Amino acid sequence: MELLEGIYTRRSVRNFTAEPVTREQLLEVLKAGSWAPSGLNNQPWRFVVVSDTGKKGELAALTRYSRILEEAPVAVAVFLDHASMYHDTKDHQAVGACLQNMLLAAHAMDLGAVWLGEILKSAEAVRLALGLPENLELMAVIAIGHPARSGQRSDRKQLEELVVKEF
Repeated sequence: MELLEGIYTRRSVRNFTAEPVTREQLLEVLKAGSWAPSGLNNQPWRFVVVSDTGKKGELAALTRYSRILEEAPVAVAVFLDHASMYHDTKDHQAVGACLQNMLLAAHAMDLGAVWLGEILKSAEAVRLALGLPENLELMAVIAIGHPARSGQRSDRKQLEELVVKEF
């Protein structure tokens, strides 16, 4: 898949088949995330992989999008490691780039994924459910699996609406 094609055709996938995600596919998604840019190359992201049905159920109970987590073969909780930070805004932006890389990598391998942000309202409960130290701050959970359907469409605003000034 060409890079621009991948960017323009990636969609959030919220329905998955029961087909498992292979370990190789999962590691490729994580590796793509790890190659995101970060200030001073500090790589402040940390991952928790959740494929255990019981643990996914615990996380699902912490979001109104529980069905997505229950249905997805695997979820990856992405955290910002405060111990490796050096600049608040830049480090948060770096994790956003990490998340986007992961979504694009999943798409490139014909997997589906969705970035769940609503679960942030339960960030502390997620951290505790996963038994993690306080220096890790939840940024998102990504549900990953084989899409149950394809061909989703989406529109974007015209660039004329988005470019506010040119010099």
